[in-house]
Amino acid sequence: MAVEQRVTYCRICEALCGLIATVDDGRLQSLRPDPDNPLSRGRACPKGIAFSDVQNDADRVLSPLRRRADGGFEEVSWDVALDDIAARLTGIVAEHGGGAVGQYFGNPVAFGYASGIWSGLFLSRLGGHHQYSSGSQDINSRFVASKLLYGAATQIPFPDLPRTDFLFMLGANPLVSHGSAVRTPRVKDDLAGIVRRGGRVVVVDPRRTETARAYEHLPVRPDSDAWLLLSMLHVIFGENLADATALAEQTVGWKQLREIVEAFPPEDTAARTGVAPDVLRTLARDFAAAPSAVAYGRTGACLGRHGTLVCHLLDALSIVTGNLDRAGGMLFSQAVIPLEDMGERSGRMTYNSARSRIGDLPEVMSTYPAALLAEEIITPGDGQLRALFVTAGNPVLSVPNGPMLEKALGELDLLVSLDLYVNETNRHADYVLPSTTFLERYDVPYSFANCSPTVFIQAAEPVLEPYGQARSEWEVFDELAHRMGLSLFATGPLLRLNGVLSWLDRRGIGRLTPRRLMEILMRVGPYGDRFGLRRKGINPRRLRANPHGIVLAEHARTGIRADTVRQPGAKVVLAPAEIVAELRRLGERHPDDPDFPLMAIGLREMRSQNSWMHNSPTLMKGDRRHRARVHPADAAAAGLTDKHLVRITSPYGAIETEVLITDEVAHGTVAIPHGWGHRGGWQLANRSGGANVNELTSNDAADLERLAGMSVLNGVAVRLEPVGDTVSTAG
Repeated sequence: MAVEQRVTYCRICEALCGLIATVDDGRLQSLRPDPDNPLSRGRACPKGIAFSDVQNDADRVLSPLRRRADGGFEEVSWDVALDDIAARLTGIVAEHGGGAVGQYFGNPVAFGYASGIWSGLFLSRLGGHHQYSSGSQDINSRFVASKLLYGAATQIPFPDLPRTDFLFMLGANPLVSHGSAVRTPRVKDDLAGIVRRGGRVVVVDPRRTETARAYEHLPVRPDSDAWLLLSMLHVIFGENLADATALAEQTVGWKQLREIVEAFPPEDTAARTGVAPDVLRTLARDFAAAPSAVAYGRTGACLGRHGTLVCHLLDALSIVTGNLDRAGGMLFSQAVIPLEDMGERSGRMTYNSARSRIGDLPEVMSTYPAALLAEEIITPGDGQLRALFVTAGNPVLSVPNGPMLEKALGELDLLVSLDLYVNETNRHADYVLPSTTFLERYDVPYSFANCSPTVFIQAAEPVLEPYGQARSEWEVFDELAHRMGLSLFATGPLLRLNGVLSWLDRRGIGRLTPRRLMEILMRVGPYGDRFGLRRKGINPRRLRANPHGIVLAEHARTGIRADTVRQPGAKVVLAPAEIVAELRRLGERHPDDPDFPLMAIGLREMRSQNSWMHNSPTLMKGDRRHRARVHPADAAAAGLTDKHLVRITSPYGAIETEVLITDEVAHGTVAIPHGWGHRGGWQLANRSGGANVNELTSNDAADLERLAGMSVLNGVAVRLEPVGDTVSTAG
């Protein structure tokens, strides 16, 4: 077979950069950036290029694995695995009800349209409600803020980077993350373009990140974002810099918000934020005076004690200054494939429609805080979690108090994992089922792809046949439903499709698959061909003819608030009751303990992707080590030197790792990368050492962020101690 070059796109992060796969005799030889992709234009990050290591990894799971009595695994056939899982699951449901079954899905599910839909349908059909995701360690606070502001949890307005004059960025490091909740494959060019046009990029962060080094850096104390934003709004309202016309036309509750922020002058919040009052006042004035401006925040903004409030205030900053729904400001997303819009219209994208059994916390789009997983497993009573599916996830490393969860997993009656590797979570599973990589499946982007300043669509056919016995996750859930005698479309929002399905079956056209569903929604969406009624609209044939993707509009639409906001009168709610109540609680749980004088924050690394890419030789070459960044003054006070082993202790746990002494973190701040501390079936990752930073965090329901149930992963109170005189030689 001849060597072939096949077009695809990366599905590791939200940039979705174009790739060219070199395939020889059914095996992947290499990946390189696609110069003809209209958005990424020959750019891709090291992780995308190194994905060939994952695709061809000798440690990858390629056959169904069943746990033996001695705790090891043995290979079995798909029929044996699925028959046993279906039988055991049927017994659990018969004895305890569908409420005893749950699922956890990790970040990669967001980049493959099919598995999340089918696994959700499967759980719903069983009557299950135990649904958890990496979102409660990442973005759920953003979803809740959107629900309260706009009436739509999935509506995440994004910065119009190509046209803005002032980008205020809080808790984001896009030169490393490549952007989140905004799709911008060439983010370095976009940020440079703002300055080139005479504009400004201001980065607010406790650490002098890679992005902060390139632009204006405003250091701030960890977990003080709410106070900083409230003071900026105080200045804007107090000095009559708000856009009164826009507020009257677009919002309700702005007068109440104005009254609230009167209590937060910069002079009163400076001790909390570490920002001098005159600096903050000037920043607020400059933001309000810019011809166009937008406030943007991501993971760092979401993971403190008041993450939902911070997300709300970030949007309020753009809205109050008249920068909502206008060029250069904050734009509403409009889906090319309106899957989430269908969910909103059917009432499925809920918030607080139910409360968790443990901790009485609200559901967010049918998911509960993953930090509660261990307690839900070990706490007896109606609704106790007894069977769990984990899809593309590793919660032992990604949720607080991983050791407690790891121990609790052994109490389950059934644990099934669908993954590429045996990891720290599924090494305790009854079955590990081999999943396809993104190169082995069809995909079309949705969800975060809607947050794009340039409207774009691309479909990717499989560039490889699945290695070994790997299967797409959706097929596994579909097959389990079949073996249990369940119809996935007998309940829920797709019930109305039953008639359509019967019509298709009678004509031999075939059953509804995720791909068919996406293609139908694409064709009826705002850019679709309406099955031939709109001559220039998109359809599957046109996408196949343009494998590098199609630019549907150079700029995302503006002036669509009336069609987008789902609040009464299509007006944004600036002072919802939940936010007002959260403001009353502001500062109640802020740590102030002399035994733990420092504040720990997370840190994203260019060559890591959460917990699942540390087995790549390409990404782990060189001096890759897990290192906590410590300010020189704090290191000296603790008796630490560079590369010394340090014990980092919080009120909830302790870890040991290596020290990197640097002034990129402010005095009093410790920055620690996440996703390390491997003990799974991946050999290189295990050898690379490191520690699981989330062992420093609390999984107690009382310690979670109240509005979204977010894990508090930033602003964790810690202390430092040297581990003898030992210098690390791991790696």
